[in-house]
Amino acid sequence: MGRKLVHLIFPQELIKEPVIYTVAKKFDVVPNIRRANVTETVGEVTLELSGDEENLKQAEQYLESIGVEVKPLPRDVIE
Repeated sequence: MGRKLVHLIFPQELIKEPVIYTVAKKFDVVPNIRRANVTETVGEVTLELSGDEENLKQAEQYLESIGVEVKPLPRDVIE
């Protein structure tokens, strides 16, 4: 089982959508929100994802395909 720490930036049109829930269900990954800042125009989330390496990769690709900016973070940023 792998873990990945990412910083997600959501465009305004996705702020009210259950994107993290959808990714967790669709790709069988476990999300752990480490930090979040959501305004009316943008949402930013630091998220730890755990799961099978292939599922993590597919989850990241899915997020990018729907317009979420995904930036990998080093493990020591929050720990």
